[in-house]
Amino acid sequence: MNVSAWAIRHPLPTTVLFVVLTALGLLSFRSLPITYFPTIDVPLVTVTIGDPGAAPEDIETAITQRVEDAVASLTGIEELESVVEMGRSVTTVEFELSVPIDRAVADVRDAVASVRSDFPSGIDEPVVARVEAESGPVVTYAVADPSLTREELSFFVDDVVTRELRSRAGIGRVERIGGVDREIQIRLDPDRLLALDVTASQVNAELGRLAFDAGGGTMRTGDVDRMVSTVATLRSLEDLEATAIRLPNGSSATLGSLGTVIDTYAEPDGFGVLDGTEVVGFSVLRARGASDVGVADVVDEAIGELLTAHPTVRFSRIDDSVTYTLGNYHSALKTLAEGSLLAMVVVFLFLRDWRATAVAAVALPLAIVPTFWAMQLLGFSLNIISLLGITLVAGILVDDAIVEIENIERHGRMGKPARQAAIDASAQIGLTVTAIAATIIAVFMPVGFMSGVVGQYFREFGLTVAIAVFFSLLVARLVTPLLAVHLMRFHAEIRRAPGMVERAYASLLRIAVTWRGTTVAVAVLLFAGSLALAIRLPTAFLPDEDNGKIQVSVELPAGSSLDDTRSTAETIRNELKNLDGVGGIFIRGGTNASGQRGLNLASLLVILEPKTERALSAQALTPLVADALRRVPDIGFEPLNSSGERDVSVSILSRDGTAASEAADAMLRDLAMAPFAVAPASSETARTPEIRIRPDIERMANAGVTTTALADTVRVATVGAYDDDLAEFIDRDRRIPIRLQLERSARDDLETLRTQRVPADDGRLVPLAQLADVDFAERVSRIERRDRERRIDVAFDTPEGMASGPGMNELRALVAVRGLPAGVRLEASGDSDTQGNVFSGFASAMGLGIGLVFVVLVLLFGSVVTPVTILVTLPLSLAGVVAALMLTGTAVSLPVVIGILMLMGIVTKNAIMLLDFAQEGEREGLSRAEASVAAGRERARPIVMTTLAMVAGMVPAALALGEGGDFRAPMAIAVIGGLVVSTLLSLVVVPALHTLMGDASNALRRVLSRIGSGGRAEASVT
Repeated sequence: MNVSAWAIRHPLPTTVLFVVLTALGLLSFRSLPITYFPTIDVPLVTVTIGDPGAAPEDIETAITQRVEDAVASLTGIEELESVVEMGRSVTTVEFELSVPIDRAVADVRDAVASVRSDFPSGIDEPVVARVEAESGPVVTYAVADPSLTREELSFFVDDVVTRELRSRAGIGRVERIGGVDREIQIRLDPDRLLALDVTASQVNAELGRLAFDAGGGTMRTGDVDRMVSTVATLRSLEDLEATAIRLPNGSSATLGSLGTVIDTYAEPDGFGVLDGTEVVGFSVLRARGASDVGVADVVDEAIGELLTAHPTVRFSRIDDSVTYTLGNYHSALKTLAEGSLLAMVVVFLFLRDWRATAVAAVALPLAIVPTFWAMQLLGFSLNIISLLGITLVAGILVDDAIVEIENIERHGRMGKPARQAAIDASAQIGLTVTAIAATIIAVFMPVGFMSGVVGQYFREFGLTVAIAVFFSLLVARLVTPLLAVHLMRFHAEIRRAPGMVERAYASLLRIAVTWRGTTVAVAVLLFAGSLALAIRLPTAFLPDEDNGKIQVSVELPAGSSLDDTRSTAETIRNELKNLDGVGGIFIRGGTNASGQRGLNLASLLVILEPKTERALSAQALTPLVADALRRVPDIGFEPLNSSGERDVSVSILSRDGTAASEAADAMLRDLAMAPFAVAPASSETARTPEIRIRPDIERMANAGVTTTALADTVRVATVGAYDDDLAEFIDRDRRIPIRLQLERSARDDLETLRTQRVPADDGRLVPLAQLADVDFAERVSRIERRDRERRIDVAFDTPEGMASGPGMNELRALVAVRGLPAGVRLEASGDSDTQGNVFSGFASAMGLGIGLVFVVLVLLFGSVVTPVTILVTLPLSLAGVVAALMLTGTAVSLPVVIGILMLMGIVTKNAIMLLDFAQEGEREGLSRAEASVAAGRERARPIVMTTLAMVAGMVPAALALGEGGDFRAPMAIAVIGGLVVSTLLSLVVVPALHTLMGDASNALRRVLSRIGSGGRAEASVT
């Protein structure tokens, strides 16, 4: 059935269909969320267990390994990672995508509960939670109010700002940056404790028994039931100072007589400094599925309301990801519009008819706009991946319409009426147009169903392209012929002599068909040479993007205090503030850019001026920032790329932590001398100095002292009791923790620590020095684990001009890597790991796509030879891709792989158009060679026109203009190179290959016929 003829005879259904589709698309476009990357719904569950004061090695064996062993047997686990720091263990369980998150949380909670009794006593209760927030912070603000103290401002952020933001839709988490927490501190005098024969832990236990609220049941007085409650929490400092503490000898003493009671704030573990001024700030992370832009708008609205309610407060935006995300969104739409306009210019230059150009132009919006409706139904967002697909497909969408229009125009020049010309032309070209669209859909559908987390990223890309091409096919078969009937005007064909280019092409084509074996052999040699050069092309996961900021992780020597980190932050600012292109500097102390915590760590964010206002790109400024940081004494630093990773990163894994550490050290020594490694670093932190208490079990047994009593005494004397065990002070509606510990001078005195007394079972107090040895030592401050093995990450950047792929190859050739000891193994991590997964996933999807293309072509052409001929032409584009990448110095990255995948669908278009016309000529009585030459001469014009239209549509993307242009450019460069070369080659190679394959098919058919005839003759004789 000719659906185009039906649409021409019945225009109303087609008109209504596309009016409805366009309306739905426009409505969906307005409501689609705008994000940077697609929404990745990975089931992640974390298990957080605190053990304040415990060393990482102790937590690893006593807590972390037991948690890992408990959850490792659960069904559907993809990856298991743990991070152990001072006083805390965090285990992250990643499940397969098919596992419902609620079931995952329940399974992990049950597994942890089954081993809860095996954990040390006194730990914080395990917290099992799903990971709700997605990606990094959307916006980060600084808050200032001259009328508030730092503690009051911190409480304002925690209580007012966070509460207001968390009530808004789309906000997943709010994190405070810097600031302090109010705390009532009781700083005990060690001499006074000694005189009264009491320990800090005993005082703390007595205070905990006195200062709490408890329910006491119910009573009925008169006719009313009343609750009975005991209220013993303290509500003033005077009450707290006057609280009587029972002493071991039976007497009592007030807390005020044992030390100093101060209303102050807890010792901070971080800070934020913006352009030299310490600030209290907060970061907002979006919930799963929410729009970056929508969350930023919600935050702006909430801040506006907060400013109205609190006029003295000032909010300053430090950083945001929305500006770049929104810039990429607008830039992609602008690139789409510019590419579409250039494609229409090319069409007009070929057709020289504004009516035909207008008909072709209508195809673009009618195909793209309904795609937005399908994207909303599938839960997609407008992100860098889906927008890349729409930008990429713009030239293809007009391609089907061009093929239809050119053929209609050709029939019109034969003198046919417009209606008959449209019907005949669409019937003749229908199979070709359908085959072209079907092959592209077959190529991209497998990408939409890639497995794993990588598949989650590219599901939106593959399906968006496939859906848009499907709508393009509908437009070409229904709308284009209908519009051609009513808009196009035809004139009788004027015979003209072929031009010089046409005559030269016809001569070349006859030579190629005559010497078909030589022609095909030259094409094979060209492919082999391209393949040899392609192997030498550099590889990378993602191209460097200029997102307007530079992130650096900074580390001070182990044992440095937060004040040391704060002082170094000021030195760093002074070194960087005068660099050209730097607009601001934000330094966050207490954590590095990767989220690792530590008083000696800092995260540096260099905020750059807008692209249009600076001479250097972020990539060019990064080495200048590194040079400035090298002038800062006693720090180590790691610049991160635009995706927050190093160029090359690997993980060293082993069950033996010492062996993994030694392997990492050997690798770092080799990398330090390697010219391909810039700033190599290891995730293994420097060993932190500590005071180590080694109990003597025999002496403790003789004295009747338990290890628990000894540890409690030391903990309370130095850092105070566990947070869950702290008594509370009530100030209006706030509950303020009361921390009891020795005064600062005593806590920092080793001799005072040795003289601390530990309660024995019989009530005696035994000096610590009689029970244990106290000396200096070192310990690791952080332990990382993956799949129940110790993990140490080693990472480095590559020098300018070297991509990450060659850097990884050089790393694997190091002596330290080739000679890894038994039980130690190396795995790619970070971007290096993702690059391998993405490339292998795309290779599989590409192979499956080519298989589907073959099946589709067999079904459409009813032949095996024709599809094989079409698929053999696929490698013709490789020479163009390699040449374009080499000329522009572009590495093979993710966008390039996407471009190659697109070429697999586009290149078949030329072969389909040529072969379909050649077969039509053969049916009309022409020889195969004559039909092939005629097809080349007749179809060269639409083939060149559609190719140039697609190339024109790619030019704005190839120029890397606007935000996100760095990501789109490599893809466009690869597609342009592949299109140009494959088109030129296919116009010559495909006709020659068609005659060769056709003759080979006939020869094979004759051989099989003879074999069959011989078999039948033998059967008749017998």
